Amino acid sequence: MPEGDRICGVDEAGRGPLAGPVVAAAVILDPDRPITGLRDSKRLSAAQRERLADEIRRRALDWALGRADAEEIDRLNILQATLLAMRRAVESLATVPQRVLVDGNVCPRLTIACEAVVRGDSTEPVISAASILAKVARDAEMQRLHAVYPGYGFDGHKGYPTPAHLAALGHIGPCPEHRRSFAPVRRAIEGC
Repeated sequence: MPEGDRICGVDEAGRGPLAGPVVAAAVILDPDRPITGLRDSKRLSAAQRERLADEIRRRALDWALGRADAEEIDRLNILQATLLAMRRAVESLATVPQRVLVDGNVCPRLTIACEAVVRGDSTEPVISAASILAKVARDAEMQRLHAVYPGYGFDGHKGYPTPAHLAALGHIGPCPEHRRSFAPVRRAIEGC
């Protein structure tokens, strides 16, 4: 990275689940404090993600989180809510980046130059770092939601449509954290 070129990586976690927020992270790595082992968060164990997240938070020049809750996802749609969470993450940074690299094929609306990088969480370490922070933050939030709504098993499946989650949804019905615009949740509401 050229001197003074502050590149921000952005990624999200939680687009596919039936419940909970979508969480985005924005990270500006410090070229003088490299972090070994950065890769797509899905290719890491939970313990590896936690360790790397701690290291990223300590060594990065800056990092921030943004989120969009279930109500915003239902109102906007999942793509627009994801872009909103990403924009919130970038705008929450204390350091203004010169360029933003976003995992995927669509960029959020920003006042900073932004480039979408398909599979960027596997090819760009700064996006991998964002992927890790977003996943760790969202998993922690789903653990907290499990304490409030223990009948769904959020601590295990993190809101994804597993057979156990779908069975609980059919039996208990949705909680306030469920995304009512998602088909399995709509079906559960109609079945109640």
